[in-house]
Amino acid sequence: MKITFDKVSYQCSKIVTENYSTSFALATKMLHNSIRGDIYNIYGFVRFADEIVDTFHDYDKKTLFEKFEEELADALENKISLNPILNSFQHTFHKYNIPMHLVESFMRSMRADLTKKVYETDAEYKEYIYGSADVVGLMCLKVFVKGCDDSYENLKDSAMALGSAFQKVNFLRDVKADFEELNRSYFPNADLAALDEIAKKEIVDEIKRDFQQGYQGIVKLPIEAKFGVYTAYRYYSRLLKKLQNTPSMEIKSTRIRVPDYEKFGLLARSYVKYKMNLV
Repeated sequence: MKITFDKVSYQCSKIVTENYSTSFALATKMLHNSIRGDIYNIYGFVRFADEIVDTFHDYDKKTLFEKFEEELADALENKISLNPILNSFQHTFHKYNIPMHLVESFMRSMRADLTKKVYETDAEYKEYIYGSADVVGLMCLKVFVKGCDDSYENLKDSAMALGSAFQKVNFLRDVKADFEELNRSYFPNADLAALDEIAKKEIVDEIKRDFQQGYQGIVKLPIEAKFGVYTAYRYYSRLLKKLQNTPSMEIKSTRIRVPDYEKFGLLARSYVKYKMNLV
């Protein structure tokens, strides 16, 4: 029966989430179980696409990506795929009527990572951020509001801002890997080879503005989603604070992280605020 195959597919997306991002997996566990699986399904899809362009260096990444793209189109059209990750995603895509242009924008940004190394203008930077992060936030928002168009339109700007903030924090945290290993430079107004405190402050201030706009949407989210998204917000805010307090030279030489004990402390404090209706 296909129901068994679907169940196995959903489990695969959950396994991908738990193995690739302990922080995102922890936040997803804080979502209501009625929507948790669909967020795993979205994450599995975006993670696999990202892995192709970021880590499969010993293989023909362009061919792998094009094959993945073809399998994605087939899955969305036929509502089934023998790739369990794409089978999971197509289920969520159709269940919540996720707009196709969001998927197309995401894949366009991932494809850019195959060849584009430097983002020289704000327009290029914003287009990449929109496709790689904002649209992922919008896909998740479709799940959070259970497909309600009015709620989606009301919260979409905040969801995009939060997606941008998360992505930019990742960019700043991963400066060493992106610049030295992948030869990529996403921030258009910063020379990452000579990143100084002034340039870092401008990046941090930009991310803080995104966080402020994103938080305005978190407080309006449905109860099923609020605590999970707030947990992710608190984690990334903490990571940004650590990056802000870390000398720019150190950011370029090591990967800053939030230790597990701090993550669980953040989770506990977030839960208290949530239960006291302070979010």
